[in-house]
Amino acid sequence: MSAATRFKDRNVAVFGLARSGVACMEGLIAGGAQVHVWDDSESSVAEARKKGWPVTDLRQFDFSSLDSLVLSPGVPLTHPEPHWTVRRAQDAGVEIIGDTEVFLRQIAGSGARVVAITGTNGKSTTTALIGHVLSYGGLDAHTGGNIGTAVFLLPPPGDNTVYVLEFSSYQIDLTPGLKPDVGILMNLSPDHLDRHGTMENYAAVKAKIFAQQSAGDTAIVSLDDPWCAAIAETIGDGASLVRMSVEETLDTGVSAPEGVVHLRGSKEMSIDTNGMRSLRGRHNWQNACAAVSAAAALGIGQPAIEAALRSFPGLAHRMEEIGRAGQVVFINDSKATNTDAAAMALAAFDRIYWIAGGLAKSDGIESLSQFYDKIIHAYLIGEAAETFSEMLEGRVANTNCGTLENAVRLAASDAAQDGAEEVAVLLSPACASFDQYPDFEKRGEAFCDAVQMLDGVVTTKGKAA
Repeated sequence: MSAATRFKDRNVAVFGLARSGVACMEGLIAGGAQVHVWDDSESSVAEARKKGWPVTDLRQFDFSSLDSLVLSPGVPLTHPEPHWTVRRAQDAGVEIIGDTEVFLRQIAGSGARVVAITGTNGKSTTTALIGHVLSYGGLDAHTGGNIGTAVFLLPPPGDNTVYVLEFSSYQIDLTPGLKPDVGILMNLSPDHLDRHGTMENYAAVKAKIFAQQSAGDTAIVSLDDPWCAAIAETIGDGASLVRMSVEETLDTGVSAPEGVVHLRGSKEMSIDTNGMRSLRGRHNWQNACAAVSAAAALGIGQPAIEAALRSFPGLAHRMEEIGRAGQVVFINDSKATNTDAAAMALAAFDRIYWIAGGLAKSDGIESLSQFYDKIIHAYLIGEAAETFSEMLEGRVANTNCGTLENAVRLAASDAAQDGAEEVAVLLSPACASFDQYPDFEKRGEAFCDAVQMLDGVVTTKGKAA
């Protein structure tokens, strides 16, 4: 854990006692700050008191005595309306920051470098992939942020340290000092508009990842959606701009329209990702583009980058190959909780026995109709099963299976009869899990367990190509 010594003797309130808030509290205390913690959840406050944490009822507290308010990224900063702590801090002229801002101030001047990744979809896989490539290339790389490990749980900086951090839009909003050595914007589509109000506001927050970059920094920006392409045009003369595309081949930048990553510019290399099991599909080609260009910007050569890409095992529940039975491959994409994410998985295979359903996030799956000719049969589960069945009627053969276990059994049996060279039993639900499972991880684990119970399945989980 890092101690936030830059906040020594400062009066700091930490609101929100989830993972990142607790880790930041501990870092601030270790660094000598005067800390006050609070939460809207009575049970969280009671637990904090039980553990002896420095609990202060911020509802009764004089905010003018504070130097900083450290706000959990899950707490509304602007929309649908500012949280009460935000209003009180603003009225008192107190800065409002997140744990990522505290951490970046702490490591400033240490020699540690920062790679910051943001976007709507694919951030976590890209973050993990870049961390893997940098470690393979000999750097002291550590991944954290929105990917799951709170920044204050990462090791303090040492020689050759690179922090590879995933940033949500909420975290960017709370990190005014963000100035990454390498900043990456993967993609943008409507998301979290309840917290940002409009798509324009959402895109503007994401663009802040590049706002303070200067000479020697690198900005890697996708051109494959209009929002990102517009942001690329705003990158000034300071940072080196690397344009990125998997839709077209770029003369300058990084691109992989057919799965072969071509980096063109001050550094040049070509790496074929076809056949790398953990990098299937166009969205993973984009992840590879980001990793190749980030690693090259940090001085890693092609042999190490290529070997690292080939050895990347992938992330659990994200296009994760679980096992094989003859020509049938079983893919756990439980993290695909919306249609945009499911589309990425459906695009990656030619013949699909699709397991979908759960708690629908939107009106339906019509946006996935371009993939219907790839879907041999759909096996529907959960609350959305009946609605999805009606939408697929006459277009895709489907069965309302009720449970995931039933869906796996039926899909595996049908897929085994398919004579194609490779067919996929794909869990990519396009729905949240909460009607049947507490989270997408538990749903993915249930899928893995069901696959392992099948006869003749050879486990490939965690094994790279």
